[in-house]
Amino acid sequence: MRLRNLLIYLLLPIAGAVGLFMLSHGYFRSEELARAEGRLSLYRSTVVAELQRFSHLTYVLARDPYVIATAGGASAATLNRRLAAFSDKAGLDAIYVMRPDGETISASNAGTASSFIGHNYSFRPYFRDAVAGRQGRFYGIGSTTGQPGYFIADAVRDSGGRIIGVIAIKLGLSGLEQAWRAAGESVLLANSDGVVLLASEKAWRYRTLGPLDADQRRRIVAARQFAGQTLPALDWRPAADHAARIGGAEMIHVTASDLPHHWVLHYFASEEPAYTRSWLVTGAAVILAGAFVLVTQLRRTARIGAALRRSEAEEAGLRRANAQLAVEIEERRAAERRLQRTQDELARTGRLAALGELAASVTHELGQPIAAMSNHLAAAEMSGKAGPELIGRISGLVARMEGITRQLKFFARTEGAEIGEVDLRAAMRAALALVAPNIEAAGVALETEFPEAPVIVRGNQLRLEQVMTNLLRNAVDAMEDSAERRLGVTIGTEAGAGSGTGAGTGAGTGWFAVADRGHGLGDTSLADLQEPFVTSRESGRGMGLGLSISAAIVREHHGSMQAANRPGGGAVFRIAIPLAVAEDTAEETAA
Repeated sequence: MRLRNLLIYLLLPIAGAVGLFMLSHGYFRSEELARAEGRLSLYRSTVVAELQRFSHLTYVLARDPYVIATAGGASAATLNRRLAAFSDKAGLDAIYVMRPDGETISASNAGTASSFIGHNYSFRPYFRDAVAGRQGRFYGIGSTTGQPGYFIADAVRDSGGRIIGVIAIKLGLSGLEQAWRAAGESVLLANSDGVVLLASEKAWRYRTLGPLDADQRRRIVAARQFAGQTLPALDWRPAADHAARIGGAEMIHVTASDLPHHWVLHYFASEEPAYTRSWLVTGAAVILAGAFVLVTQLRRTARIGAALRRSEAEEAGLRRANAQLAVEIEERRAAERRLQRTQDELARTGRLAALGELAASVTHELGQPIAAMSNHLAAAEMSGKAGPELIGRISGLVARMEGITRQLKFFARTEGAEIGEVDLRAAMRAALALVAPNIEAAGVALETEFPEAPVIVRGNQLRLEQVMTNLLRNAVDAMEDSAERRLGVTIGTEAGAGSGTGAGTGAGTGWFAVADRGHGLGDTSLADLQEPFVTSRESGRGMGLGLSISAAIVREHHGSMQAANRPGGGAVFRIAIPLAVAEDTAEETAA
């Protein structure tokens, strides 16, 4: 008994859903069928209008004095120009005049590679109809151009009414196909033999809707209607109730057969919208029914579970308390982490402040003694009292002391540097001139690659030269113990968004790169090397301030610094600075 009731409860909803789906599908399919018939009527009117649009033109042209004169034997030069003008203005593929034997004597495409002049079209049905005194009409592939078209022809008569020639026009109907294709429609036009003349799908064209008998094929071959086409069967199968299967898809199928020449227009519409709307209606009904059952069941369970909910409320309160406690613990841990970061930042700020005061004091105290030492060395060199080797060594030590004090001045200075347009090429040449003695003394081969055009950025040239000098000297020092000593300096530009902070204006960046064949970065990151007093040199060969100063200068210029180990040994440092145009654009945007 229970099993039977369960089966009834299961089968009744399924049967109801299936019945609702079938009813809704029938209704929605009838709507889609009505829409398809409306679209078919529109396209039928378009086809008829296109076929009838120039039906009068051959009648008029056949009575043109120039056409009559040329058909009577006059020169065709003037008529060729007139026909070309008529064809161009009317949007026709061609207009041409033939003798009674079918040979073309004048054409709008005279002088072109595909000219009709000299070709004989007496085999065409439209020519035979025109010679018989009727207006000839025909659709086929052109035997000269290989392009399909619709031909209309009329006889040309002299003043006595005798037929002295035939004038014909060729109208391209590809615009209909393009319109169908652009609208996303599935349409095909077939002639009385069942051959597809026009179709929204190119693969359907020149296929047959049914088998052709021997007489039909002989007639098509004699008229050369579809030259070069094998006319295979179309992959379709019509069915009852306005349905058809074409290309493996089930479609709604409607036709219009009241067209000229007994042509038939076929329109195919997808059944997917009807199925989709039917599923939506059925799904909505199922959801509503399920919601009703659910609400009923919920009311029932609400009464049964009242006591259970009271006990669960206490458990829920305990869980909320535990969750709140976990949140508070996590918040406390986050606060401790923020406090630790703040303490680290304060300690770092204090060390930098102390470093600035120390730098100011050291540079002030050492400035005058170093200057005096330089003067004494110059005097000793001029007097010749000291040996060149000693003077060289002491001069090197003095220069190193001056370099250290110049680095320390960076931490002590507070005034802003003058900003203007800087050519990275000029700045790099100045920096190379400064380190030229170092490069020569170390036996380093210099390789440069500069663009021909200036690379203009906004900044302070002296500050940028300081960055370049630091990188060049570091590269030369890094190759002191290397067997291969090559220093590469490259300058270029990069379009698009800038790579540094504040450089993303979209106008691009200028960049320079310094590459060496030294010991490389090893496991040290660029962030570590930018810390003050961090250096990879041995003791006494530097204070470790060069990259820290350089990084600060690059940040002042809204640029970015990148460093990486090179394959085969060595390191490359790349600095990117926003182009001057990028900065101007950014200011205009901000304004």
